[in-house]
Amino acid sequence: MNKRQALSAVLATAMVASLGVTASAATPVAATELAYTGELELMHYSTLEESQGNGGSDGFRTVLAAWQEAHPDITLNENVLANAEYKTQIQTLASANDLPDVFLLQGMNTKAWAEQGLIMDLTDTIAASPYYADYNQAYFTPFKTADGKIYGYPVLTGGTCTVVIYDKAMWKDAGFDAFPATWADVETAAAYFGEQGIDTIAFGNGGQWQANSDFLSTLGNRYTGPEWFQSLIDKAGAKFTDEAFVKALTEMQRLFTQTTIFNEDFNAVTNEDAREYYISGDAAAFIGGNWDWSYIYATLKESDPDKFANMGIAVLPQPADADKAPNSQNIGLGYAVAFNSNLAEDPDKLAAAIDLAQEITGPAFASYVAENYALGGLTKVADVDLSAFDQQTVDFYNWSYVDTETCEIYDSYINSAVWSILNTDMQSMMNGELDPATVAANAQAAYEENY
Repeated sequence: MNKRQALSAVLATAMVASLGVTASAATPVAATELAYTGELELMHYSTLEESQGNGGSDGFRTVLAAWQEAHPDITLNENVLANAEYKTQIQTLASANDLPDVFLLQGMNTKAWAEQGLIMDLTDTIAASPYYADYNQAYFTPFKTADGKIYGYPVLTGGTCTVVIYDKAMWKDAGFDAFPATWADVETAAAYFGEQGIDTIAFGNGGQWQANSDFLSTLGNRYTGPEWFQSLIDKAGAKFTDEAFVKALTEMQRLFTQTTIFNEDFNAVTNEDAREYYISGDAAAFIGGNWDWSYIYATLKESDPDKFANMGIAVLPQPADADKAPNSQNIGLGYAVAFNSNLAEDPDKLAAAIDLAQEITGPAFASYVAENYALGGLTKVADVDLSAFDQQTVDFYNWSYVDTETCEIYDSYINSAVWSILNTDMQSMMNGELDPATVAANAQAAYEENY
């Protein structure tokens, strides 16, 4: 995920520079009177370097500074590490039962750390937040346990891993006024594009994770619905070998082995390579993540104004035998503000931590990132002023946060040992070398062994 987060900075840098947007908090933090005076530990990875052009980190640091200014009697001791180092260090501290007062929790650690009593149950606290009515409830999924308890305030900004970017003019020539809603229509278009010597959709799975993050987690949701994956996270009965998930794998294999939709080298090239096929006009569409949209946006705006003007976005087409969530795209917040369970021993300090968490995930943050970067976070913002941005950016903001149904990004949960097996097998499956049932069985075995 680090690579994706780094690449997503491209758009933020390009937009802020080209539009001359002045970074300023649109909504001040609440001037809450707090009884606590003293030190409060906070560990996070929004370094100064990362915040340069990264909307989420910039917003986090900006609102954090405003909160510190509003509460001068509280000394906020920050431990700020680069993302990779943060992940290692927070695991070390958890193993030693020495977590900081406030820190960023990864969804994949929620279940284990809750069972060990390391993190505080925030279910009632979150429900009592003055901003609760505006929270995007879907973002809490990674930070819930099987009994419905919530252990964190989802933080930073949400970005999709599955967006179809297409050239409107090319698809108009193929007979479609918009990108097709079904794979059957995409196959029809593929016959036309094939005659033109053009790939219909460019895709790159050279890193293996792309098939999971950028394709399967949305396609799978079309068959299983969100409850299945939540059950998988909670170890509440769902299995990779369930019929609905095997159907999703079967359709995925069909699309890549039995149609001419995708570039022949999809398993050899990366998503960075594949998006160049789209940029050059060698493919009529591309499937990737928000970081790819960012790159394509910035590149075409500078190099090809006509193609930039024809840049459209759509959700993944619906399979013929799927009956769920046809307008879904996967998006999420992989981290949440969480508390050391020991904070319960000091009510005043706990109240300060709660106020901090509410503000760095609340309307001050949401307004800042919306108006400066056209991004969204936990708290929804009504009537966002996007007038400083061009229509492409406005459209992508609405597509991401307003007009589509969201689902989870599979590999933001569970653990890497499971996804390593599935991702490797899927690459073979997409080459026609493994059948879907075997892929599902191997994933289930890895799940039972490692999760």
